[in-house]
Amino acid sequence: MFHRIRALTIGSLLALSLASMPYCTQAADGTQNEPKPANKLVKEVRHELVMLPYYSVFDNLSYKVEGDKVVLMGQVVRPTLKSDAEAVVKSIGGVSKVENQIEVLPTSPMDDQSRRSLYRAIYGDAGLFRYGVASVPSIHLIVKNGHVTLEGVVDSEADKNLAGIRANGVPNVFSVTNNLVVVKG
Repeated sequence: MFHRIRALTIGSLLALSLASMPYCTQAADGTQNEPKPANKLVKEVRHELVMLPYYSVFDNLSYKVEGDKVVLMGQVVRPTLKSDAEAVVKSIGGVSKVENQIEVLPTSPMDDQSRRSLYRAIYGDAGLFRYGVASVPSIHLIVKNGHVTLEGVVDSEADKNLAGIRANGVPNVFSVTNNLVVVKG
């Protein structure tokens, strides 16, 4: 259930942020297929990325569709997730090119400890617990060299502020950037 909620929330957010642009695909025999709405491609890309087996609360994947080209962005903890994301997007019909700008976060025992502490601080809070019930929570915790970025979506400005306050209270965190987006409905 947690994966479904997160997938729907992220999908809604990504769909809102991307402009609908028509694109054409070319069949194996060289003929042009009918133009497809970019909205369908956006949904397919989102679905494939959310279904990646090692995509977690500590990773942030985003993308933009430019015609039949997909640009992958974000940060991941595992290098294999970067290549897996590119591979699944390349396999989608209608995608001719994938530009992979995903950053692999440096390995650091201190950052790993901060990730665990952040997870407990945010998802252990009674007011934010509901965001952690999906298989991939809607609040992503990105830690790079002690600096934290909160990515994802929440239901209210109060939840956004609470997540920022909880993250700022974690030891060994140098700074917190709160990029959470408030989505109603």
